[in-house]
Amino acid sequence: MQTYKYTALEASGGKKVKAEVQAQDEKTAVKLLTDRGMTPLKITLEDHSGFSLRHKISVKQKIIFSRQLSTLINAGLPLVQSLRSVLKQIKNKKLASVIENVIADVEAGSSLSDAFSRHPKVFNDVFVSLVAAGEASGTLDKSLERLANQQEKDHDIISKVRGAMMYPLIVLLVLFGIVIFMLTTVLPQVQTLYEGLPGTQLPLFTRVLLAASGLMTNYWWVLLIIIAAASFGGFKWVGTIAGKDFVDKAKLNAWPIGPLFRKLYMARFARTAATLVGSGVPMIKMLTTTAEAIGNVHVAKSILKATESVKGGKSLSDSLAGDPNFLDLVPDMIRIGEQSGQLQSMLEKLSDYYEKEVDNQIKTISTVIEPLMMIVVGVVALVIVIAVLLPIYSLAGNSSFTGSG
Repeated sequence: MQTYKYTALEASGGKKVKAEVQAQDEKTAVKLLTDRGMTPLKITLEDHSGFSLRHKISVKQKIIFSRQLSTLINAGLPLVQSLRSVLKQIKNKKLASVIENVIADVEAGSSLSDAFSRHPKVFNDVFVSLVAAGEASGTLDKSLERLANQQEKDHDIISKVRGAMMYPLIVLLVLFGIVIFMLTTVLPQVQTLYEGLPGTQLPLFTRVLLAASGLMTNYWWVLLIIIAAASFGGFKWVGTIAGKDFVDKAKLNAWPIGPLFRKLYMARFARTAATLVGSGVPMIKMLTTTAEAIGNVHVAKSILKATESVKGGKSLSDSLAGDPNFLDLVPDMIRIGEQSGQLQSMLEKLSDYYEKEVDNQIKTISTVIEPLMMIVVGVVALVIVIAVLLPIYSLAGNSSFTGSG
């Protein structure tokens, strides 16, 4: 699917609308707009080459949108009136444009879930599936409330993980700045001191660091180009199938983040599955939707593999049992839920348990990383101090020897 920006005229009133539409190609985009009763004036493929945070739609904004819409529908307001009321509260221009598009689709006869599905970058498969289930069961307000709760839980847990990763990143950046300062400011002064003394030579260790200092001072622009090219290439590679496969495998196995991410994925799987099951989404649809939302290709493959087993008649617990990407407690708890008829309740308990485990894992990692960072800082400081003091001690030794002679 590709994103097309369009300008079109509405059938009723001839109002000019500018928004986006998801389609396989331009011809399909024109047909979609025509089916909605709109007359396309201009359609262009959206350019994704640039990156901008302007009007970026945050998770928090989507949570607020879901809660407000749920409240208005629960109060008895018609769907379109509820959407228009929520639209007036939206400050984000990007989200407002999307909701305007959704309203136009609903007024043209589309279901709300279908209207949301035309904006996959904003409303993912979990969002669309829950809305569709709510429409089918007549509990759209409750589905939207569950959706807001699920998004909020997922956002909170991701924020905690990112927070845990920030400390070592900040320490490394500060350390990098100190090293550059020492190499480009302090060490050259030692070299200047030695240059005025005939017959003296700096120790090898100091000469090596001075060579690095000269490289930074004289060819800093080359280093910046190399770093920029490497960063750009790295980000591009991470976006490829091979890069995604490698990074997601590292998240599951690399120490010390492996146990943290494993528990994070278990919590996300259980929370998403519980939300979908509670909204009446069928088992197969629930599993395929959860696989899309899990955020790791290897865990997603395990879920899809289990989906095929469930299609073949096996229980979900038996389908997940023994999978290396799932912790043993998950199929065990699901089995209890299946046997007792309380699958949603067991999944919710499972998600609560692993969310607490993620909190504990973050605390453990912080406890381990802080002294490790101190050791790294100490080692780097020691290296710099040795590089500065070795020439001074060498100079003092030579002076003592000359004086005694």
